[in-house]
Amino acid sequence: MQPLQTTSLRVVDNHLFILDQQALPQQKQWLPASTVEELVGHIHALRVRGAPLIGLSASLLLALLAEQGANRDQLAQALETLRAARPTAVNLMNNLDRMKRALTQEHFVAALTAEALRLIDEDKQLCDNIAVAGSALVTPGSRLLTHCNTGGLATAGVGTALGVIALAHQQGNVANVWVDETRPLLQGGRLTAWELGELGVPYQLITDSMAASLMAKGLVDAVWVGADRIAANGDVANKIGTYSLAVLAKFHHVPFYVAAPQTTLDPHCPNGDAIPIEQRAAGEVTGVAGSFGAVNWAPENAAVYNPAFDVTPAALISGWVLDSGVVTPSDVANGIFQLH
Repeated sequence: MQPLQTTSLRVVDNHLFILDQQALPQQKQWLPASTVEELVGHIHALRVRGAPLIGLSASLLLALLAEQGANRDQLAQALETLRAARPTAVNLMNNLDRMKRALTQEHFVAALTAEALRLIDEDKQLCDNIAVAGSALVTPGSRLLTHCNTGGLATAGVGTALGVIALAHQQGNVANVWVDETRPLLQGGRLTAWELGELGVPYQLITDSMAASLMAKGLVDAVWVGADRIAANGDVANKIGTYSLAVLAKFHHVPFYVAAPQTTLDPHCPNGDAIPIEQRAAGEVTGVAGSFGAVNWAPENAAVYNPAFDVTPAALISGWVLDSGVVTPSDVANGIFQLH
């Protein structure tokens, strides 16, 4: 495979490297992801994160393993191991379904490489299309609120919700972005704040619990988030804390938008109740760790509930911004997601 570079992925000398998103923003370091075990470890540790990026990294690794000589049975086993790495993010499953079809081709090595590179190119175009469709909804002087990280770090392109915000800023329509820190792993504080700073977009970092106060004061004009899975009825699974924002936005009459590519749709999932929600380690809640070290603040052996995602009902969503355009609540009521 030819050398490849996105914000968070590199292919050098036929080996995959990932940008360690747990080390950002203090350190920018690239880590090898040359084996299935390495990549699964990076996914579990959120060194690789973002629904689109997880699927793309797995697809690239399969193609590289094929080029390095892995046989069809070994690749099939690797594919299923990667599929199980992150149960909520459906992009991973959708991408690997396409790689699985490529694996059945007579010349499967070339087919896997072509499919992985096609997925990268498609994701870049999907992101651009989302940005164009979503930025049309951003009015001049907007004060926007976002949660978790949905930029170039999480995709091969400009991002989903953050791509919308970046383009709207270029168009002169963004006055300020409120960035939720996104507890417990602080993807907003560590990653989104860094990306917005790099893009020159004005922002202010807030704790997750401050959003209600801002909305009550009339300081939020819209909420923009991404998605890890969209069910057939329009329910959305996204980073924990998204549902809270949607409830607050509904109460305060603030538009709540979800930006995601077609690869996030799951027409076979009837509703949010059917979306598997990953439970993560207690240590993420009882303390914090990063490039700066580690500290615990909770009592030793404290009981912890730590879901990585929550589900926002379709009734709380003002619009789903896809690469194909804006889907409205009336569209969803007519079953548009079930048609994909």
